[in-house]
Amino acid sequence: MITSRWKQATRHVFMIIFSLIMIYPVIWWIGAAFKTNADLSSPNLFPKQWQWSNFTDGWKSIPGHSFTDFYINTFGLELAVLVTTLASCSLVAFGFGRLDFPLKNLWFSMLMMTMMLPGQVLIIPQYAMFHQFGWINTYWPFIVPHALAAGAGGTFFVFLLIQFVRGLPKELDEAAKIDGCSWWGIYWRVVLPLTKPALVTVTIFCFLWNWDDFLGHLLYINSVDKYTVGLALRMINDSQSGLQWGQLLAMSLVSIVPATIVFSFLQKYFVEGIATTGIKG
Repeated sequence: MITSRWKQATRHVFMIIFSLIMIYPVIWWIGAAFKTNADLSSPNLFPKQWQWSNFTDGWKSIPGHSFTDFYINTFGLELAVLVTTLASCSLVAFGFGRLDFPLKNLWFSMLMMTMMLPGQVLIIPQYAMFHQFGWINTYWPFIVPHALAAGAGGTFFVFLLIQFVRGLPKELDEAAKIDGCSWWGIYWRVVLPLTKPALVTVTIFCFLWNWDDFLGHLLYINSVDKYTVGLALRMINDSQSGLQWGQLLAMSLVSIVPATIVFSFLQKYFVEGIATTGIKG
């Protein structure tokens, strides 16, 4: 008994030490966000005098704009992408998971094959196509692909939802048909409500991946008035002759708050969605 408790205590001490080592960069980041340039060379994690002005000055550090504008742009883009992704991916997953149509297995195989294509391979042809459409410096290169279940992570989202839909009892469909439901009614009234955990999982992944999509935003957005938060952080380097690292770190710290809040509030459904799709797959 004593040996077992000693092993447990040793394991917990090791995990605590390891966790502190892993979280050290984040602690340093938080402390550095309140430092001046001179204090950044100090070995102390936290400054003696907290520079709260890093947040207020950093918020308005880009001439002619504030981070309020960039957050509005980012949240507007995120909302459009999330709505189109959930609608398109859930419809495609319902079709593959519930309907029978010619060459179904072939189309599903082709869908899965697209997961093997590195995103870097598609950058040049996609850019050329969007340039011909006149979509450069607009949000259409992000919204339209997601509306067709072909945006960033679209194939993965479809596969995730298909696994969940296939695990739902087909007797529910038969009961709905007896009550007079069409396939659209079955999708909207039966399948969609029951896929809530998987939809929340898709929401979290889609939000985080598009929030951090710096390369995509850099390629297709040119005007400052359409910039997202990630592009605005890069502009802090260009807008000041002497870079204020405290302001940059403060704004980058603020930029992760929305993603942290979304994941924290939806973590329960996220874990449930991952577990159920894995078990029922």
